[in-house]
Amino acid sequence: MYSVNVPVPDPVHDVVDDLRPLLTPFDRVRERRTRSLVAKRLPAEDRREYRENERRARDALRGAPSFECRISDVGVFENPPSGTSPVVYLAVESPGLREIHRRLCDAFDPVPGMEGEDYTPHVTLARDLSGFRAQSALEDVLAADIDPVTWTVEELEFRDATHHERISTLALPA
Repeated sequence: MYSVNVPVPDPVHDVVDDLRPLLTPFDRVRERRTRSLVAKRLPAEDRREYRENERRARDALRGAPSFECRISDVGVFENPPSGTSPVVYLAVESPGLREIHRRLCDAFDPVPGMEGEDYTPHVTLARDLSGFRAQSALEDVLAADIDPVTWTVEELEFRDATHHERISTLALPA
């Protein structure tokens, strides 16, 4: 999968590190290098098609300003549109990110169930929980008190999620 992402700053990673003891019951916990905040997935079967879509995305974002993001709460997708559940995440508040997402959805069809009106900005923490303590573990992480983090987004990343690599960046204002 290719995508346009918001870089996650160190203070957000610190919040995740603080939550790590509550995430141990989950089968899959996101590691630092795979944590991300997806603004929009980009359709592409290969690098050539991706390059064309990267150009289209840059055109759609021309003039986009820098913006703020804020995390202050843990949320859950009980029934995510893809993959296994539950998925716990840091909820992201950001009108600016929503505007970036809208611009990109105008240029590329939204992924049904995940984008457009269904878009929930978030940083995934962990997924998959089973066993006799599953509900209790989920309640514990959802009840966690986290220190809010606000940051200014001055750059977007174009990423290849399959290989966990940044391909290029776009400075804001674009």
